[in-house]
Amino acid sequence: MTTLFLMVGLPGAGKTTRARQLAEEHGALRLTPDDWMLPLFGASEADGKRDVLEGRMLWLALEAVRLGTNVVVDYGCWSRDERTAIRWLVEAEDVLFHMIYLPVDDETQRARIAHRWATTPGETFPMTEADILHGRTHFEEPDVAELDGRELDGPPPGWPTWREWAVERWPSFA
Repeated sequence: MTTLFLMVGLPGAGKTTRARQLAEEHGALRLTPDDWMLPLFGASEADGKRDVLEGRMLWLALEAVRLGTNVVVDYGCWSRDERTAIRWLVEAEDVLFHMIYLPVDDETQRARIAHRWATTPGETFPMTEADILHGRTHFEEPDVAELDGRELDGPPPGWPTWREWAVERWPSFA
């Protein structure tokens, strides 16, 4: 059955490395915003363009799974709401959803980020200590119930559906 794999974790967790492996193993389309942000905009965030890019990638991911193509979405998805919205959208297409969470400890994260910058500066973004701490502060670690896929939360208050929430979160998704 067609599957969408969602990579979850902080920078330096190994998401893109694992995403490449999954794409190879499953003949999947790999969608990694970092691969597009640098060539298109020269920056990781670029005045909100990342959200626009992620929205179009999510739209493309759903089009691909509708056509029977496996997809690996390599966003990081720091919030439970993002992960739940994507899961809901995928399962509404009658496609398998598989979340891959890669935790990373502080020391390993910093070492990997430094190594990546030292060895492939043209393929990555510089990360400051403030950037790393910001990520650690804002990342919502998936709990066991979320990882097991036993529950699917409803949309946040004020949102009638996850689709409407997703359109607000990723403006170009619609």
